[in-house]
Amino acid sequence: MPQRYENYDRVAIVTGADSGIGKACAVALAETGYDIGITWYGDADGAERTAAEVRAAGRRCEVAELDLTRLPRAETVIDDLADRLGGLGVLVNNAGTGLSEPFVDVSWEKWREVLAVDLDGPFLCSQRAARRMRAAGRGGRIISITSVHEHAPRVGASAYCAAKGGLGLLTKVMAQELAADGITVNAVAPGEIATPMTDQEDVDPFTRERPGVPVGRPGHAREVAAVVALLASPAAAYVTGASWPVDGGMLLMGPQASDLPSSWRTP
Repeated sequence: MPQRYENYDRVAIVTGADSGIGKACAVALAETGYDIGITWYGDADGAERTAAEVRAAGRRCEVAELDLTRLPRAETVIDDLADRLGGLGVLVNNAGTGLSEPFVDVSWEKWREVLAVDLDGPFLCSQRAARRMRAAGRGGRIISITSVHEHAPRVGASAYCAAKGGLGLLTKVMAQELAADGITVNAVAPGEIATPMTDQEDVDPFTRERPGVPVGRPGHAREVAAVVALLASPAAAYVTGASWPVDGGMLLMGPQASDLPSSWRTP
């Protein structure tokens, strides 16, 4: 009989949780009973605001800075936070960056920065988490926030699409290799979400029209966090190696692309 893994630590680490989707994930997981470790880069005050919301939900929270351009080394923060919280059951790879410029103009330095943050970082952080989970012998969850551009390209986003596509396939390989340890590995692929990364901080997505998206609006960070919380739960023990689009139906619209204006060619 396969071994049952249902007692993984009720501790979750969320990278890039100082705002946006990461913040929403940290709070959602706290509300479902996890103590939370959060990392931040560039916004220490934002991280403290996230920590205050986690603590208001009655859970412990530890905070650490994480610069994913400083690899390898920076990923040791995963072990540091896990030690401070007394374990690790869930890792959410959320920290990310992007770019918007034509492929032929992207510098090597910018290419490497995006790949480091969006692919190298999740690889190394996931290694740290998986080793701890495997050693504890109680299973766990690794969830990476990718993008609809894990699945579909976007003009002006060469490095971003390459990184997110790579992370999507890395997720599937990790799922294969870690399943016997009771560790599930999944991706969540947001579409346009009203966050600082899309220049929509504190915007009510219900006030923005997106005629080309079936749902007709951007998403809210909490709508992404709800899927992350599901995948982090014991109820999702039979879900692994999957990528969950949270995009209002954006990826369904490919055949309608012929109706787009010619401006789509401009990043």
